[in-house]
Amino acid sequence: MVANIKWGNQTSISEFILLAFGNHPELQIFLFLLFLVIYVVTMAANILIMLNCALHTPMYFFLGNLSLLEIFYVSVTVPRLLSNLLLGEKVISLEGCIAQLYFFLSLASSECFLLVAMAYDRYLAICHPLRYPDLMNHRACTVLSLGSWLSGFLASFPSILMLSRLQFCSDNTIQHFFCDLPPLLKLSCTDTSTIETLDFVAALSVLVPSLLVTVTSYICIFSTVARIPSVVGKHKAFSTCASHLVVVSMFYATILFMYARPRAVGTFNLNKLVSVLYTVVAPFLNPIIYSLRNREVKETLGRVLGSKANSLVFIVRVK
Repeated sequence: MVANIKWGNQTSISEFILLAFGNHPELQIFLFLLFLVIYVVTMAANILIMLNCALHTPMYFFLGNLSLLEIFYVSVTVPRLLSNLLLGEKVISLEGCIAQLYFFLSLASSECFLLVAMAYDRYLAICHPLRYPDLMNHRACTVLSLGSWLSGFLASFPSILMLSRLQFCSDNTIQHFFCDLPPLLKLSCTDTSTIETLDFVAALSVLVPSLLVTVTSYICIFSTVARIPSVVGKHKAFSTCASHLVVVSMFYATILFMYARPRAVGTFNLNKLVSVLYTVVAPFLNPIIYSLRNREVKETLGRVLGSKANSLVFIVRVK
């Protein structure tokens, strides 16, 4: 567990133990089955949406990007959690831990920026419908999507770079199911005040502008919808952004609680519970929310599932 590298009188740690839910051994199998079902459904739902070539409008172009991002996002943490619960594989190397944290933070930041792009898309569609095809063309969609991915990965790099230079001594048990920043900082035997401040500033620099743009977009959307004379027109206009609004609310509520606060290294049991919400539950609910609220998605998924069912019936009959 501990490398043979001495720093003065201290020994540097090269591996960590992810405790996960080890303090509840009686729930290991139940939690494994629960998280496995959620993971499989999440992957299947997002793959169906992402691979659907019939959805060519800008909104569904962004939705496809969101589905791809969610696939990577859950795959960073959940497979290792499942291995931890079923096989007891709790050990992770320092390099693997830092890599997991980098991809997790980068994908979360990318999702934040992508949700902003989707809010801007809804703003143009509702507030400027006549100019929408010209403003949100294929080039604009591509630039916004690539910018979201790139910005997310760049925003997380400074904190990870500083984290890689920290020393970890003595205790190597992480009271979490993945390598999150707060428990890692708590285990460091060097001063972490600088990286905590940097992480706090980085989180705010991602979340606050994104939240302001999203809120501003929806203020304009609500103002435009309020001026529509017919109730049917209002309902139709609002229904196009209802799914996005629900997803944004869940995302920001959990992320702001976890990361937009200084010295978030205290109540790990509560942090672990909230982490389950935004690493497992939210990616599971997102495709369901979009499927339920969007007629095109429901119809397309229905066609895909219907064709698979017909193929299965045909195979059974042939046999």
